[in-house]
Amino acid sequence: MNIAGKKVLIVEDEQSIVDILTFNLQKEGCQTIAAFDGEDGLNKALTENPDLILLDLMLPKMDGYEVCRRIRENFETVPIIMVTAREEEEDKVVGLEMGADDYITKPFSMRELLARVKTNMRRQTFPAQAAPSKVIRAGDVTLDPDSFEVTKAGRQIPLSSKEYDLLKYFMTNPEKVASREELMEKVWNYEYYGDMRTVDVTVRRLREKIETNPAEPEHIITRRGAGYLFRK
Repeated sequence: MNIAGKKVLIVEDEQSIVDILTFNLQKEGCQTIAAFDGEDGLNKALTENPDLILLDLMLPKMDGYEVCRRIRENFETVPIIMVTAREEEEDKVVGLEMGADDYITKPFSMRELLARVKTNMRRQTFPAQAAPSKVIRAGDVTLDPDSFEVTKAGRQIPLSSKEYDLLKYFMTNPEKVASREELMEKVWNYEYYGDMRTVDVTVRRLREKIETNPAEPEHIITRRGAGYLFRK
């Protein structure tokens, strides 16, 4: 995927990491902006209109969790990839629950990071279509592939990039059980399998937005030991 011309905000307090990320992203044709603490990162996220944010967790002045939470209060759609040295499961889950679309753990290869940047930018780089796509409906939930707009009972539902991608996959593959591995491959578009908790947390966030009662979902049904099924 060509990401030339896209703007990436790097929020990271280690100069050496900023330098290597900047070099490799600019080599792909991206414009980069750097912030070295959480407060500056939040300010630039809100004013610079980036196409994607690489957000470290451990930051001076304001940690990455709080930065992510505040960004999501203002911009639902911008993809956020958490960058962390922490291996603990709970840290990753908290980041996803705050609204991050993905995460990558230090040390990482640039090939892996660029692959994640590209797949998380898919929504922003969706090609123009010759003819309008058909609006997809499931009960009172509608998804318009052309405008990327999702509504419930006529009210627009703001979704993050990955929440939208996941809902679109479900709605175009109804009544079919999808395993977590399949969703990781088809929605996150990885050549390898990532952490399956990423799928579970994104499903939980999506249910909170489109289900009338997330505790008793009508659309996104869990099939224990198998995965998830979307019911129209």
